[in-house]
Amino acid sequence: MVTPPRGAGTGFWSERPGFVQRLGLSASFTLCVGLAAVGFTGFLATSEMLAPAEASWSGSHPIGAAGQAPEPTTAEAPLTDSGGDPLLDNALYEVGELGEVTCGVPELDADDPASMEAFAHAIADCLDQAWSAYFAEAGLEFASPNRVYWYAEGHSPCGPFPEEDTAAFYCQANQGLYLGVEDIVAASAGTDRPEAYTFLLSHEYGHHVQGQSRMLAEFRTDRAAADPETADELTRRNELQADCLGGVFLGASGASLDLGAQERANILDDVARRGDHGAERTHGQASSGRLWTEHGMDRRDPAACNTWKADGELVR
Repeated sequence: MVTPPRGAGTGFWSERPGFVQRLGLSASFTLCVGLAAVGFTGFLATSEMLAPAEASWSGSHPIGAAGQAPEPTTAEAPLTDSGGDPLLDNALYEVGELGEVTCGVPELDADDPASMEAFAHAIADCLDQAWSAYFAEAGLEFASPNRVYWYAEGHSPCGPFPEEDTAAFYCQANQGLYLGVEDIVAASAGTDRPEAYTFLLSHEYGHHVQGQSRMLAEFRTDRAAADPETADELTRRNELQADCLGGVFLGASGASLDLGAQERANILDDVARRGDHGAERTHGQASSGRLWTEHGMDRRDPAACNTWKADGELVR
């Protein structure tokens, strides 16, 4: 596992999509409300929203001490109450396939930070386009995530960055899509495969989709009331659903992104490496990650990503 370097230069943060403000090296982020993220394993970061004053990484490195994170405010988009469970019977499951998405992305030079940032913005633009249209069709309100691309150390409502094994994450507290422009390359062993970074972003964006559709809020409530074993299972369901939602986007945009058989195999191998390999059981086994990611790519339908109804054997 490659530990990402501490970048030099300027940091970036985005108050709203498409607006980037530069910060000095010593600046830290003091965004209001806080909690929750899961860190970066292998090259791929994963995240979740947990209960107030609670946050965790995929490893054993906590983000902040309990009690330090303020109570989250209205970080999620309004959702019409259909009377159903947001996890089991979400309106997002009723629309059908995500239509074909055409992404215009620049050629990637992983050794050039400017190229990497331009590529990340292009993929995020495409994700915004795809999911905003889908939410509109579902009759749900949607706001694109704030893009927070960093080159230097900083602080989010979910904790400091970068941390060991953490080069990208989603922070529900401020709807922030956080990405270390240089760190993700270092943590990916310098790979120049665009599909690696495309899936990284689509997985993290999957957590934003969960937040906007109120799934994360329900997950947080259920997890807070669960015993440790059940809490881990709920976390696995949450992470595997984000894998699947990332796969939905790749399935819908694959033609324009030139994702052929080899790129698909590379993505599934990356997902497998990110799975649970130690004592912690929070992200799912390699086989589970591959299964749900491939399922999303093939079906292209968020309803196929309902891990909350899946048999326990499928979310191990």
